[in-house]
Amino acid sequence: MQLENKVAVITGGDSGIGLSSARLFLDEGAHVVILSNSRETLRTAREQLGSGVMAVEADVTDRKALDLAFAQVGRHFQHIDILFANAGIVCSTPLEDTSGDLFARVLTINVAGSFYTVQAALPYLRAGASIILIGSIVATMGVAGFSAYAASKAGISGMARALASELAPRGIRVNTLVPGPTRTPIWNSIAHTEAEFQALEKNLLRTIPIGRLNEADEIAQAALFLASDRSSSMQASEIVIDGGASRAPQGAPVYRT
Repeated sequence: MQLENKVAVITGGDSGIGLSSARLFLDEGAHVVILSNSRETLRTAREQLGSGVMAVEADVTDRKALDLAFAQVGRHFQHIDILFANAGIVCSTPLEDTSGDLFARVLTINVAGSFYTVQAALPYLRAGASIILIGSIVATMGVAGFSAYAASKAGISGMARALASELAPRGIRVNTLVPGPTRTPIWNSIAHTEAEFQALEKNLLRTIPIGRLNEADEIAQAALFLASDRSSSMQASEIVIDGGASRAPQGAPVYRT
């Protein structure tokens, strides 16, 4: 097993990519802690994953709550080998209709929340530990109406490189997953009904050469690679999983001989 006896903490581990990663990490032998600010979804996730999972309620924007959460993890396991800072939100922020509070909320949760998570975990991360941050192809694709989300994920990419430089002397790796559109509950804030989601998916598929959205389990497999010793030489790297949307966009010319 790739993660046997390693201790993994996953923020946003109660749904979507985080939940899929928690399940996979467990299968690979890890001791898994999931963090979320939702007591209800934490309870549901723990029921799905089994009693061997530690579920801790904490808001990634609350530094005191994070310190207490990681102190609890430290008392139980003494150290952390894998930190997957996965918690985040996505919402539409059109230029003319977005309040300052909403714009700030997206950046606070996605960027500051990731920074605070790493900061709180740092006393328990030992040499050889792997930190995984989560970006998005939206950071570079210029998607209209998503300025705050794009800014937050561009911030993650820059922050990851800086953290990698800072933590490398301690033997800690920092790398970033960069997914394209993925079928997870994160879209619920934009598509409130199944019909709205179907319309959204139809629009998204026009930009994806392989013709489908990612599944959360596929992103979890990439997270497993970064969490494991198989990626021990990777530092400040980004793994893009987007079906070609950002690298081989639809409409590119086809040359035949």
